[in-house]
Amino acid sequence: MEPTYYTVHKLDGDYAILVSDDGVENRVARALLPEETDEGVRLLCEFFNYTVVND
Repeated sequence: MEPTYYTVHKLDGDYAILVSDDGVENRVARALLPEETDEGVRLLCEFFNYTVVND
């Protein structure tokens, strides 16, 4: 699986709406995301593991 970069577009209850750099929207359970996830944060997804990216 190729690494994918996302930006957190919106937090919606137990879910986060992520938008990839290609513009694809993805709804992900917040339990799968790092604790410091907030709107506007950049994430890297590799093998279904999300990490915060500071770029």
